[in-house]
Amino acid sequence: MAADRAKADLREVGSEDSAGLGSRAPEFIRARRALHLSWQVGVFVAGLAVVVAGVIMLPLPGPGWVVIFGGMAIWATEFVWAQLVLRWTKRKVTEAAQRALDPRVRRRNIALTVIGLVIVGVLAGIYLSRFGVVMPWKIKDQ
Repeated sequence: MAADRAKADLREVGSEDSAGLGSRAPEFIRARRALHLSWQVGVFVAGLAVVVAGVIMLPLPGPGWVVIFGGMAIWATEFVWAQLVLRWTKRKVTEAAQRALDPRVRRRNIALTVIGLVIVGVLAGIYLSRFGVVMPWKIKDQ
């Protein structure tokens, strides 16, 4: 019911953003309420499993964010809220990419990277001048 209300609200607004929103389940599934509900539960569980796998991959080696957005894409095949989140995310990523290609931003990022590398180099030099290089296999038991 809430999804139908959201679709109706979007249609009233007449927004171009509302084009293509809604369930992408086959028509024979959408025609039967119980079958459509079980389809939605299945899509939700599958998307949840993928999102949880992505969250687990965040601290571990693996493409965590890519997998999380893959789970969101699975949800977006059935749920309007997920479609809207994906549209918003795509818009923000496109805007960030355009900002990153701006020559002033690129010069600033390069300058900050060089400054950061110089600071790390100076700190590493200070550390090595004070303590020297000691290989782990030469550390004596105390």
